[in-house]
Amino acid sequence: MITALFKVTGQGSYKGFSVSGHSGYSEAGSDIVCAAVSSAVMLTVNSCIDGFNVDAVPEVYDDTVRFTVNEKSENADRLIGALKEHLEALSEEYPENVAVTIEES
Repeated sequence: MITALFKVTGQGSYKGFSVSGHSGYSEAGSDIVCAAVSSAVMLTVNSCIDGFNVDAVPEVYDDTVRFTVNEKSENADRLIGALKEHLEALSEEYPENVAVTIEES
C-alpha cells in the first residue's frame, strides 16, 4: 500500500508531505496506481522548486519521498493541497492501495 502523510500547521499551511510504499495493484511496470501517484508527486515537487522557487527540501530514500517546506508559501500550499486532493481521490477509488493521513501541528 502507498501511504501519504501531509503535515499541516494550525493555520492550514502545509509544512510538507511524505509518500512511501508500493500500491500492489499490479506488477511493477504496469501498475497504474503507482504511476498516478509517482507522477503527481514528481509534478508537485518539481513545480514547487523549479516553477515557484519554494524554499523546500526534497528527499528520496528507497521507496519514500519526503518534501519539507522551510517557509510558508502560498504556491506550495496550493500545489501540495492539490496533491492531497488527488491522492484522496485515488484512495477512494483504490482503498486497498492508497491511504492518506493528515498530521496537524
